[in-house]
Amino acid sequence: MATDADVSSLAQLLQTLRREKIDFLIVGMSAAVLQGVPYSTLDTDIWVHLPPRQYIRVLNLCVGMGATVVANTVVILAEGTVVNFLYRVDGVRPFASEHRKAVRLEWMGQTVRVLPLERILASKQFVGRPKDLAHLPILRTFLACRDC
Repeated sequence: MATDADVSSLAQLLQTLRREKIDFLIVGMSAAVLQGVPYSTLDTDIWVHLPPRQYIRVLNLCVGMGATVVANTVVILAEGTVVNFLYRVDGVRPFASEHRKAVRLEWMGQTVRVLPLERILASKQFVGRPKDLAHLPILRTFLACRDC
């Protein structure tokens, strides 16, 4: 049996969110990488199913795990992992609908739900920030090759 010391702080965070009955999805390029997109990202984006005004609840859970809060939606976990919490994702359906249709993957010894690649692409197209636009060719190429 693994002890807390054997489990990464990110895995502990995911377990904590489940224990607190906070539904979540892994989104953004973190979700893309989990689905096989050959890319690297510096943070993990987690879409939590809570009203934005309840961000303090999530931050308090993170602080209780030894994380450092750097913004209302961003923490650095004990081992240096940056986590960005999202309370809405533009360009996709509401959380409940995306959660039902999410891809289930094994990650860090547990099953997680991730936003499908097509939905990540839709969100990034809709938002249109420069970094999102830079991801579009990578996602499109991967989807085209995956479907061959």
